[in-house]
Amino acid sequence: MKVLFRYNWEVRREWFERCKQLSHEELLRDRIGGAGSILYTLYHIADVEYSWIRGIQGKPDVQVPFEKVKTLQLIRELSDTWLEEVAPFVEGWSSELDREMVHISWNEQPYAQGDILRHLIAHEIHHIGQLSIWSRELGLAPVSASLVDRKL
Repeated sequence: MKVLFRYNWEVRREWFERCKQLSHEELLRDRIGGAGSILYTLYHIADVEYSWIRGIQGKPDVQVPFEKVKTLQLIRELSDTWLEEVAPFVEGWSSELDREMVHISWNEQPYAQGDILRHLIAHEIHHIGQLSIWSRELGLAPVSASLVDRKL
């Protein structure tokens, strides 16, 4: 599971770099499907990961409105800052915690930690696929989805 998180983080960084080729207007343009725009999708990926991992840890959810970080640079900085906090948790996670139940502040239903982490992996990969489609529509090659070609 840790390898898949590292994969997602590496691909996310590459998407931030790739998106530098697009204008701010293009990054904010509403798209069919997904979270809406390229920029909001990048924000959403980082926000969901951060919220759920803080939830697993019993920490309060931190709300940073999209309107306050509505540039590629600010969202990347936010993603990097949040990653500094979540990466040690992910790297320290062990399979013994897989079925340990946790209560998340915004939901009454308890969840197994492993289920949450698998959800986060799938969630980001899902949105990466949407970014790939949108980039092709804009004439840009998508970031490589290959896991086997990465040294993770």
